Amino acid sequence: MCGLSLRELAEKIDDAVSYAALSKYEHGVMQPSSGVLIALSQALSQSPDFFFRPFRLELTAVRFRKKSLLGASAEKAFLERARDHFERYQEIEELVGDVRRFEPPFEGVSVATQEDAEDLARQLRENWRLGMDPLPNIQELLEENGIKVFELQTDDKHFDGLKADTETGPVVVLASWLKGNLPRMRLTEVHELAHIVLPVGNGISEAEEEKLANRFAGAFLLPEDAFRNAFGKHRHQLGIGELIEMKRTFGASIMAIMKRAEQLGLISAPIYKRFCIYANEHRWRTTGEPGDELYVRQEGSGRFRRLVLRAVAEDVISVSAGAGHLGIGLHEMRQELRTVIA
Repeated sequence: MCGLSLRELAEKIDDAVSYAALSKYEHGVMQPSSGVLIALSQALSQSPDFFFRPFRLELTAVRFRKKSLLGASAEKAFLERARDHFERYQEIEELVGDVRRFEPPFEGVSVATQEDAEDLARQLRENWRLGMDPLPNIQELLEENGIKVFELQTDDKHFDGLKADTETGPVVVLASWLKGNLPRMRLTEVHELAHIVLPVGNGISEAEEEKLANRFAGAFLLPEDAFRNAFGKHRHQLGIGELIEMKRTFGASIMAIMKRAEQLGLISAPIYKRFCIYANEHRWRTTGEPGDELYVRQEGSGRFRRLVLRAVAEDVISVSAGAGHLGIGLHEMRQELRTVIA
Protein backbone atom coordinates (compact mmCIF):
# COMPACT_ATOMS: atom_id res chain seq x y z
CA MET A 1 0.00 0.00 0.00
CA CYS A 2 2.91 2.37 0.66
CA GLY A 3 4.90 1.23 -2.36
CA LEU A 4 7.91 0.17 -0.24
CA SER A 5 10.29 -2.71 -0.74
CA LEU A 6 11.24 -4.77 2.33
CA ARG A 7 14.67 -3.13 2.35
CA GLU A 8 13.05 0.33 2.31
CA LEU A 9 10.71 -0.68 5.12
CA ALA A 10 13.68 -1.93 7.17
CA GLU A 11 15.31 1.50 6.73
CA LYS A 12 12.10 3.28 7.83
CA ILE A 13 12.14 1.35 11.12
CA ASP A 14 15.85 2.19 11.57
CA ASP A 15 16.87 -1.41 10.90
CA ALA A 16 15.17 -2.63 14.09
CA VAL A 17 15.05 -5.95 12.22
CA SER A 18 16.45 -6.99 8.87
CA TYR A 19 14.54 -7.19 5.62
CA ALA A 20 14.99 -10.97 5.84
CA ALA A 21 13.09 -10.96 9.15
CA LEU A 22 10.36 -8.81 7.55
CA SER A 23 10.05 -11.39 4.80
CA LYS A 24 9.54 -14.09 7.42
CA TYR A 25 6.79 -11.99 9.01
CA GLU A 26 5.08 -11.73 5.63
CA HIS A 27 5.20 -15.50 5.12
CA GLY A 28 4.06 -16.36 8.66
CA VAL A 29 7.36 -17.99 9.63
CA MET A 30 8.03 -15.51 12.46
CA GLN A 31 6.01 -12.99 14.45
CA PRO A 32 7.30 -9.54 15.41
CA SER A 33 7.80 -8.48 19.01
CA SER A 34 5.49 -5.79 20.38
CA GLY A 35 8.23 -3.18 19.92
CA VAL A 36 8.75 -4.10 16.28
CA LEU A 37 4.99 -4.18 15.70
CA ILE A 38 4.67 -0.61 16.97
CA ALA A 39 7.58 0.47 14.77
CA LEU A 40 5.92 -1.14 11.75
CA SER A 41 2.61 0.53 12.58
CA GLN A 42 4.25 3.94 12.70
CA ALA A 43 6.26 3.38 9.52
CA LEU A 44 3.21 2.18 7.56
CA SER A 45 0.73 4.68 9.08
CA GLN A 46 -1.57 1.96 10.41
CA SER A 47 -2.82 1.10 13.87
CA PRO A 48 -1.52 -2.18 15.38
CA ASP A 49 -5.07 -3.56 15.00
CA PHE A 50 -4.67 -3.40 11.24
CA PHE A 51 -2.24 -6.33 11.28
CA PHE A 52 -4.76 -8.57 13.04
CA ARG A 53 -7.70 -7.91 10.71
CA PRO A 54 -8.85 -10.85 8.60
CA PHE A 55 -8.44 -10.17 4.88
CA ARG A 56 -11.59 -11.35 3.18
CA LEU A 57 -12.05 -9.37 0.00
CA GLU A 58 -10.39 -9.88 -3.36
CA LEU A 59 -10.51 -7.58 -6.38
CA THR A 60 -11.05 -9.50 -9.61
CA ALA A 61 -11.62 -8.54 -13.26
CA VAL A 62 -9.68 -5.33 -12.64
CA ARG A 63 -9.86 -2.90 -15.53
CA PHE A 64 -8.11 0.46 -15.58
CA ARG A 65 -9.80 3.49 -17.18
CA LYS A 66 -7.27 3.40 -20.01
CA LYS A 67 -3.96 1.70 -20.69
CA SER A 68 -2.13 2.26 -17.44
CA LEU A 69 1.25 3.97 -17.50
CA LEU A 70 1.80 3.21 -13.81
CA GLY A 71 4.78 1.19 -12.72
CA ALA A 72 4.09 -2.28 -11.37
CA SER A 73 4.72 -1.29 -7.73
CA ALA A 74 2.46 1.78 -7.95
CA GLU A 75 -0.30 -0.24 -9.60
CA LYS A 76 -0.08 -2.90 -6.90
CA ALA A 77 -0.06 -0.25 -4.15
CA PHE A 78 -3.20 1.40 -5.56
CA LEU A 79 -5.00 -1.94 -5.75
CA GLU A 80 -4.03 -2.80 -2.16
CA ARG A 81 -5.24 0.56 -0.88
CA ALA A 82 -8.52 0.04 -2.72
CA ARG A 83 -8.88 -3.49 -1.36
CA ASP A 84 -8.30 -2.26 2.19
CA HIS A 85 -10.98 0.42 1.81
CA PHE A 86 -13.58 -1.92 0.36
CA GLU A 87 -12.91 -4.50 3.10
CA ARG A 88 -13.64 -1.82 5.69
CA TYR A 89 -16.71 -0.74 3.75
CA GLN A 90 -18.07 -4.28 3.54
CA GLU A 91 -17.44 -4.84 7.25
CA ILE A 92 -19.28 -1.66 8.27
CA GLU A 93 -22.24 -2.46 6.01
CA GLU A 94 -22.61 -5.86 7.64
CA LEU A 95 -22.21 -4.51 11.18
CA VAL A 96 -24.94 -1.89 10.83
CA GLY A 97 -27.17 -4.11 8.71
CA ASP A 98 -27.33 -1.80 5.70
CA VAL A 99 -25.93 -3.82 2.80
CA ARG A 100 -26.61 -2.51 -0.71
CA ARG A 101 -26.69 -5.21 -3.38
CA PHE A 102 -25.98 -4.55 -7.04
CA GLU A 103 -28.60 -5.93 -9.40
CA PRO A 104 -27.35 -6.39 -13.00
CA PRO A 105 -29.80 -4.30 -15.01
CA PHE A 106 -29.65 -6.17 -18.31
CA GLU A 107 -30.46 -9.86 -18.55
CA GLY A 108 -30.58 -11.91 -21.72
CA VAL A 109 -29.19 -9.19 -24.00
CA SER A 110 -25.80 -8.32 -25.42
CA VAL A 111 -24.38 -5.12 -26.84
CA ALA A 112 -22.52 -5.16 -30.14
CA THR A 113 -23.24 -1.83 -31.85
CA GLN A 114 -23.19 1.87 -31.03
CA GLU A 115 -26.98 1.88 -31.26
CA ASP A 116 -27.13 -0.95 -28.70
CA ALA A 117 -25.04 1.09 -26.26
CA GLU A 118 -27.26 4.14 -26.82
CA ASP A 119 -30.42 2.09 -26.19
CA LEU A 120 -29.08 0.52 -22.99
CA ALA A 121 -28.04 3.91 -21.60
CA ARG A 122 -31.60 5.13 -22.14
CA GLN A 123 -32.98 1.93 -20.61
CA LEU A 124 -30.79 2.22 -17.50
CA ARG A 125 -32.03 5.75 -16.93
CA GLU A 126 -35.55 4.36 -17.08
CA ASN A 127 -34.73 1.43 -14.78
CA TRP A 128 -33.16 3.74 -12.19
CA ARG A 129 -35.98 6.30 -12.64
CA LEU A 130 -33.65 9.15 -13.52
CA GLY A 131 -35.71 10.82 -16.19
CA MET A 132 -33.84 12.93 -18.72
CA ASP A 133 -32.54 15.61 -16.36
CA PRO A 134 -28.80 16.28 -15.76
CA LEU A 135 -27.32 14.04 -13.06
CA PRO A 136 -26.46 16.04 -9.91
CA ASN A 137 -24.11 13.55 -8.20
CA ILE A 138 -22.97 10.42 -10.00
CA GLN A 139 -21.04 8.93 -7.08
CA GLU A 140 -24.13 9.00 -4.87
CA LEU A 141 -26.11 7.45 -7.72
CA LEU A 142 -23.64 4.58 -8.09
CA GLU A 143 -23.60 3.84 -4.38
CA GLU A 144 -27.39 3.96 -4.13
CA ASN A 145 -27.43 1.17 -6.70
CA GLY A 146 -24.87 -1.10 -5.04
CA ILE A 147 -21.65 0.06 -6.71
CA LYS A 148 -19.11 1.12 -4.08
CA VAL A 149 -16.83 4.06 -4.92
CA PHE A 150 -13.42 4.94 -3.45
CA GLU A 151 -11.55 8.19 -4.07
CA LEU A 152 -7.90 7.21 -3.87
CA GLN A 153 -5.62 10.04 -2.73
CA THR A 154 -3.01 10.52 -5.44
CA ASP A 155 -1.57 13.25 -7.63
CA ASP A 156 -0.26 10.72 -10.16
CA LYS A 157 -1.82 11.78 -13.49
CA HIS A 158 -0.99 8.36 -14.96
CA PHE A 159 -4.01 7.01 -13.08
CA ASP A 160 -7.56 8.29 -13.20
CA GLY A 161 -9.81 5.31 -12.47
CA LEU A 162 -10.58 1.60 -12.56
CA LYS A 163 -13.40 -0.85 -12.02
CA ALA A 164 -13.23 -4.27 -10.41
CA ASP A 165 -15.47 -7.04 -9.17
CA THR A 166 -15.73 -8.38 -5.62
CA GLU A 167 -17.80 -11.13 -4.05
CA THR A 168 -20.18 -8.45 -2.78
CA GLY A 169 -20.55 -6.52 -6.04
CA PRO A 170 -18.70 -4.18 -8.41
CA VAL A 171 -16.49 -1.33 -7.23
CA VAL A 172 -15.03 1.81 -8.79
CA VAL A 173 -11.80 3.58 -7.81
CA LEU A 174 -11.22 7.23 -8.76
CA ALA A 175 -8.06 9.33 -8.52
CA SER A 176 -8.51 12.23 -6.11
CA TRP A 177 -6.73 14.63 -8.50
CA LEU A 178 -9.84 14.48 -10.70
CA LYS A 179 -11.57 16.66 -8.09
CA GLY A 180 -9.81 19.54 -9.82
CA ASN A 181 -11.79 18.81 -13.00
CA LEU A 182 -15.28 17.61 -12.07
CA PRO A 183 -16.57 17.18 -15.65
CA ARG A 184 -13.68 14.80 -16.32
CA MET A 185 -14.32 12.97 -13.04
CA ARG A 186 -18.00 12.54 -13.94
CA LEU A 187 -17.16 11.17 -17.37
CA THR A 188 -14.72 8.73 -15.76
CA GLU A 189 -17.47 7.59 -13.38
CA VAL A 190 -20.01 6.89 -16.11
CA HIS A 191 -17.34 5.22 -18.26
CA GLU A 192 -16.60 2.80 -15.41
CA LEU A 193 -20.36 2.30 -14.98
CA ALA A 194 -20.49 1.30 -18.66
CA HIS A 195 -17.88 -1.42 -18.12
CA ILE A 196 -19.88 -2.71 -15.15
CA VAL A 197 -23.35 -2.85 -16.70
CA LEU A 198 -22.78 -3.43 -20.43
CA PRO A 199 -23.19 -7.10 -21.43
CA VAL A 200 -20.66 -7.08 -24.27
CA GLY A 201 -21.18 -9.75 -26.93
CA ASN A 202 -18.66 -12.41 -27.82
CA GLY A 203 -15.99 -11.52 -30.33
CA ILE A 204 -15.88 -7.84 -29.36
CA SER A 205 -12.29 -6.59 -29.18
CA GLU A 206 -11.04 -4.43 -26.31
CA ALA A 207 -10.83 -1.41 -28.61
CA GLU A 208 -14.42 -1.93 -29.76
CA GLU A 209 -15.56 -2.37 -26.17
CA GLU A 210 -13.98 0.97 -25.28
CA LYS A 211 -15.93 2.63 -28.08
CA LEU A 212 -19.16 1.05 -26.84
CA ALA A 213 -18.39 2.23 -23.29
CA ASN A 214 -17.73 5.74 -24.59
CA ARG A 215 -21.05 5.80 -26.45
CA PHE A 216 -22.92 4.52 -23.39
CA ALA A 217 -21.22 7.12 -21.17
CA GLY A 218 -22.10 9.96 -23.54
CA ALA A 219 -25.73 8.82 -23.84
CA PHE A 220 -26.09 8.34 -20.07
CA LEU A 221 -24.50 11.66 -19.13
CA LEU A 222 -26.06 13.61 -22.02
CA PRO A 223 -29.44 11.97 -22.78
CA GLU A 224 -30.61 12.55 -26.34
CA ASP A 225 -33.87 14.47 -25.82
CA ALA A 226 -32.53 16.86 -23.20
CA PHE A 227 -29.31 17.34 -25.17
CA ARG A 228 -31.13 18.13 -28.42
CA ASN A 229 -33.29 20.69 -26.63
CA ALA A 230 -30.24 22.42 -25.17
CA PHE A 231 -27.97 22.20 -28.23
CA GLY A 232 -30.50 23.02 -30.93
CA LYS A 233 -30.97 21.62 -34.40
CA HIS A 234 -28.17 21.08 -36.90
CA ARG A 235 -25.53 23.70 -36.12
CA HIS A 236 -22.87 25.28 -38.31
CA GLN A 237 -21.40 27.71 -35.79
CA LEU A 238 -21.03 27.65 -31.99
CA GLY A 239 -19.53 30.04 -29.48
CA ILE A 240 -17.34 29.12 -26.50
CA GLY A 241 -19.72 30.91 -24.11
CA GLU A 242 -22.63 28.75 -25.27
CA LEU A 243 -20.63 25.56 -24.76
CA ILE A 244 -19.55 26.68 -21.29
CA GLU A 245 -23.19 27.14 -20.33
CA MET A 246 -23.95 23.60 -21.52
CA LYS A 247 -21.02 22.37 -19.43
CA ARG A 248 -22.54 24.07 -16.38
CA THR A 249 -25.92 22.50 -17.11
CA PHE A 250 -24.87 18.90 -17.75
CA GLY A 251 -21.57 18.65 -15.85
CA ALA A 252 -19.84 17.39 -18.97
CA SER A 253 -16.72 18.63 -20.72
CA ILE A 254 -16.92 20.64 -23.93
CA MET A 255 -15.05 17.77 -25.63
CA ALA A 256 -17.79 15.34 -24.53
CA ILE A 257 -20.53 17.79 -25.58
CA MET A 258 -19.12 18.19 -29.08
CA LYS A 259 -18.59 14.45 -29.48
CA ARG A 260 -22.19 13.86 -28.43
CA ALA A 261 -23.39 16.47 -30.95
CA GLU A 262 -21.45 14.70 -33.69
CA GLN A 263 -22.91 11.31 -32.66
CA LEU A 264 -26.45 12.67 -32.88
CA GLY A 265 -25.87 14.39 -36.22
CA LEU A 266 -26.24 17.89 -34.79
CA ILE A 267 -22.88 18.91 -36.24
CA SER A 268 -21.13 17.47 -39.26
CA ALA A 269 -18.01 15.33 -39.14
CA PRO A 270 -15.88 18.12 -40.73
CA ILE A 271 -17.05 20.63 -38.08
CA TYR A 272 -16.21 18.15 -35.32
CA LYS A 273 -12.77 17.54 -36.87
CA ARG A 274 -12.08 21.30 -37.00
CA PHE A 275 -13.17 21.59 -33.36
CA CYS A 276 -10.74 18.81 -32.33
CA ILE A 277 -7.92 20.56 -34.15
CA TYR A 278 -8.79 23.81 -32.35
CA ALA A 279 -8.92 22.04 -28.95
CA ASN A 280 -5.57 20.34 -29.58
CA GLU A 281 -3.94 23.60 -30.65
CA HIS A 282 -5.07 25.18 -27.39
CA ARG A 283 -4.00 22.08 -25.39
CA TRP A 284 -7.41 21.57 -23.78
CA ARG A 285 -6.64 17.93 -23.02
CA THR A 286 -3.59 18.79 -20.94
CA THR A 287 -4.16 22.29 -19.58
CA GLY A 288 -7.94 22.24 -19.21
CA GLU A 289 -10.92 23.69 -21.02
CA PRO A 290 -12.56 27.10 -20.73
CA GLY A 291 -15.09 27.12 -17.92
CA ASP A 292 -13.71 24.15 -15.97
CA GLU A 293 -13.80 26.20 -12.78
CA LEU A 294 -17.46 27.15 -13.26
CA TYR A 295 -18.89 23.67 -12.63
CA VAL A 296 -18.97 23.65 -8.84
CA ARG A 297 -21.69 21.18 -7.89
CA GLN A 298 -21.01 18.47 -5.32
CA GLU A 299 -19.54 15.24 -6.66
CA GLY A 300 -18.84 12.62 -4.04
CA SER A 301 -20.42 10.19 -1.63
CA GLY A 302 -20.48 10.30 2.16
CA ARG A 303 -22.16 6.92 2.60
CA PHE A 304 -19.13 5.11 4.04
CA ARG A 305 -18.50 7.93 6.53
CA ARG A 306 -22.18 7.97 7.51
CA LEU A 307 -22.16 4.23 8.16
CA VAL A 308 -19.03 4.45 10.32
CA LEU A 309 -20.47 7.31 12.38
CA ARG A 310 -23.71 5.38 12.82
CA ALA A 311 -21.80 2.29 13.94
CA VAL A 312 -19.94 4.30 16.59
CA ALA A 313 -23.02 6.24 17.73
CA GLU A 314 -24.93 2.97 18.20
CA ASP A 315 -21.98 1.31 20.03
CA VAL A 316 -21.55 -1.27 17.28
CA ILE A 317 -17.83 -0.41 17.15
CA SER A 318 -15.59 1.61 19.43
CA VAL A 319 -14.58 5.22 18.88
CA SER A 320 -11.00 4.13 18.16
CA ALA A 321 -12.19 1.52 15.66
CA GLY A 322 -14.29 4.17 13.94
CA ALA A 323 -11.30 6.50 13.76
CA GLY A 324 -9.27 3.67 12.26
CA HIS A 325 -11.91 3.01 9.59
CA LEU A 326 -11.97 6.67 8.59
CA GLY A 327 -8.22 7.15 8.88
CA ILE A 328 -8.53 10.06 11.32
CA GLY A 329 -7.32 10.77 14.87
CA LEU A 330 -9.37 10.17 18.00
CA HIS A 331 -9.83 13.90 18.63
CA GLU A 332 -11.24 14.47 15.15
CA MET A 333 -13.47 11.41 15.56
CA ARG A 334 -14.89 12.73 18.84
CA GLN A 335 -15.55 16.08 17.13
CA GLU A 336 -17.50 14.25 14.42
CA LEU A 337 -19.56 12.43 17.05
CA ARG A 338 -20.36 15.59 18.99
CA THR A 339 -21.64 17.17 15.80
CA VAL A 340 -23.87 14.17 15.11
CA ILE A 341 -25.20 13.88 18.67
CA ALA A 342 -25.88 17.63 18.89
